[in-house]
Amino acid sequence: MKLGIGLYRSMLTKEYYRFAKQAGCTHIIAHLVDYFPSMSKNGIPATDANRNWGVTTGDMEVWSYESLKKLKDEIHEEGLELFAIENFDPAHWHDILLNGPRRDQQIELLKSFIRNVGKAGIPVIGYNFSLAGVWGHTKGEYARGGAVSVGFTPDKASEPTPMSLGEVWNMTYDPNAPVGTLPQVSSEELWERVAYFLHELIPVAETSGVRLAAHPDDPPMPTLRGMPRLVYTPQLYQKLLDLVPSQSNALDLCMGTVQEMATGNLYDAIESYTKQNKVCYVHFRNVIGKVPDYREVFIDEGDIDMIKALRIYKNNGFEGVFIPDHTPQMTCDAPWHAGMAFALGYMKVALAIVNSES
Repeated sequence: MKLGIGLYRSMLTKEYYRFAKQAGCTHIIAHLVDYFPSMSKNGIPATDANRNWGVTTGDMEVWSYESLKKLKDEIHEEGLELFAIENFDPAHWHDILLNGPRRDQQIELLKSFIRNVGKAGIPVIGYNFSLAGVWGHTKGEYARGGAVSVGFTPDKASEPTPMSLGEVWNMTYDPNAPVGTLPQVSSEELWERVAYFLHELIPVAETSGVRLAAHPDDPPMPTLRGMPRLVYTPQLYQKLLDLVPSQSNALDLCMGTVQEMATGNLYDAIESYTKQNKVCYVHFRNVIGKVPDYREVFIDEGDIDMIKALRIYKNNGFEGVFIPDHTPQMTCDAPWHAGMAFALGYMKVALAIVNSES
């Protein structure tokens, strides 16, 4: 079991690699999507939690073999390994998600990305097959000591707004789209779309030595902004895996999101999916509450018994990477760094304890 960290695109620099190394990490999960139009100097997204993340760049160069190999080499030079790329840019696959006119063209583009990732020696691509994406969270002093975190809280919730044309995954891919809203989609239609996605891409992933790792819906609700969701209970992970049985059809198991789900049991989910060797990497974060009312908190104060969870991973022979995903911001001059350092320190000790047990 390995310790890692997820870094946003603006953080893919020597400074952040060295921070990761100093905190005890061995692996990096890299985001190539530029979610946020601007970032503060401390790495905190400048956007509100509830706003559209921004206009997507559609930068294809970052997915070229040369760029991926360069990124992997830069990370390796700092004594770390690049384990996964997390998320496709909506500009590259919006018509796959929306069943639009360029669907087949975009699926060929993603195939080329997968081949480049495999050629560069990067073993995993994480993805979230979602229309509404991550939406509806608010920021507040939700964690211990008034630390700022995010939550899904009825008392502060915004009215769910219909999705606009030119928007998917909480990002704008076409700022010049006509005024209007996306048509309604049934749950069955969404499952047909992800089945097409997997049937087309899994064979390419297999031959490229790459695993595709699905993230569950966050917030895990049956619908959001009038759109259906795919994986909002732990059992729906299995439905996704069964669409195309393959070791390349796998999971990014987000423990916080699974714990937030209204039904099901996180420990049972870990047991089931690690026994099947379907978990590539883990978002190791803690929460208090479940939909429709939950808050992200420090790793040691939530509803999840993190040591108990780690023992299940170990007992089932899990050899993947754990990352904090995101954490509450601590009250200091470097709130992101401090929050991450706290989480990583806890994780490093917890892994050492569990690994030492016979």
